Amino acid sequence: MVTLSWQAPTALAAILFAIGMLGLLARRSLVFVLMSIEIMLNAVALLFITAGMRWGDPQGQIMFIFVINLAGAEIALGLILLLRLRARITTLDGDKATLLRDVKA
Repeated sequence: MVTLSWQAPTALAAILFAIGMLGLLARRSLVFVLMSIEIMLNAVALLFITAGMRWGDPQGQIMFIFVINLAGAEIALGLILLLRLRARITTLDGDKATLLRDVKA
């Protein structure tokens, strides 16, 4: 049986989270923002699995299932909101979404 150290998956999770954070901060398109959040959630799920493996506890796998369910709900609601936003304005730029505010002076 091959044993895997916990440092390698933890480093991979950190790299994935950093890529997601970089994509979240660098991009303006709301589709890329949603994809970056999805990458960050996958990194957290990998970290839960790694922690469960490290301590021999199945709670990491249970939390993984919760994170995957959360990611599915986030992407479904995010895509619905993007479709509704696309119907009101012609672009998916995050800065243009501030035009939807109902400002009454």
